[in-house]
Amino acid sequence: MTVTVPGPTLGVVGGGQLGRMLGEAAAPLGVELVVLDPTPDCPAAAVADQIVGDFDDPEAMAALAARADALTFEIELAEPDLLDELAAEEGIDVHPSPDALRTIEDKLVQKRTFGDAGIPIPPFHRVDNAADLRAALDEFGSVMLKARTGGYDGRGNVPVTDPDDAADAIEAVGGPAMAEAFVDFERELSVIGVRGDDEIRTFPVGENVHEAEILRETVVPARTTDDVRAEADRVAREVLSHLPGRGVFGIELFETTDGDVLVNEVAPRPHNSGHWTIEGALCSQFEQHVRAVLGWPLGATTRRSPTVMTNVLSTVSEPRPARLGGLDEPLSEPGVSLHWYGKDEARPLRKMGHLTVVGDDETDDVETLLARASELRDGLRFD
Repeated sequence: MTVTVPGPTLGVVGGGQLGRMLGEAAAPLGVELVVLDPTPDCPAAAVADQIVGDFDDPEAMAALAARADALTFEIELAEPDLLDELAAEEGIDVHPSPDALRTIEDKLVQKRTFGDAGIPIPPFHRVDNAADLRAALDEFGSVMLKARTGGYDGRGNVPVTDPDDAADAIEAVGGPAMAEAFVDFERELSVIGVRGDDEIRTFPVGENVHEAEILRETVVPARTTDDVRAEADRVAREVLSHLPGRGVFGIELFETTDGDVLVNEVAPRPHNSGHWTIEGALCSQFEQHVRAVLGWPLGATTRRSPTVMTNVLSTVSEPRPARLGGLDEPLSEPGVSLHWYGKDEARPLRKMGHLTVVGDDETDDVETLLARASELRDGLRFD
């Protein structure tokens, strides 16, 4: 391929914060973005043209394809059959492959695919009813019940230890589910991987700190051993080898207390745990995704310095217009960057933005960076 600028137009299914950051990364490359999202003036509309429509609306999807030279998605609610139809009828490239989306959007299919490939995963059990869940509890002792589709940020996940709670747990997830054995883990890790035409690249391993099933901080490099980081990278590359199409994938992992690495979940798109790459790596996950989807050469995944990303979650008790204060200190401090997602409404624990704290050099202690990132985040307020 010969790359020229101004470049092509990239169509994106989804216009949330990931679409917004894709647009911010695409503009310096001479690539224009157009997004499809049902919310008028979605976050990405500040940096891209928007088509207002549902993700499964054939007419809206056709309008998106008509304006784009290639298609991708930033949300798993994209409809893979519709993407396949557009690829066939319009002759447009869609990446990652809709087959990758089919594999990943259903957590049961995802786990079966990786298990059949010999990729290390926690034990799991299909759950269609309370009897299935009780059988899983009998086998595993305690489980995390997960909705097979649609869950994120803890939604659709219910921990279950008592068989008497099986019926209520099934009702809580609201549909077909799978039960995964609780993992005795030391820490949660993630690898942001990118597939190009004929190569796979990975960013350095990050460590993820969760609270109430929501990602709070990502620490890079992960506070673990070189052997564990090497194994996490190996497992991530194995996962990528079984997912078709070009693009960025977020791979969440468990490091067990025995030092093993197991795959938790995979996202076929840029991932929250990769936001640190905007300031912390030579080429961000968002620029990598644009490059990969278009078939352009990939950028370097090298880390610039130790980096910590912390999510800014809304602290309001009920929905109200979004307004963030307390920004003077983080904006005055060297090495600290603010990313505001442009969401109009603050809701309890909604992701509204993030802060990134980048160290001066390799001698900086990530513990110090993490403490500073948490302090700065906690000083923010929703007015």
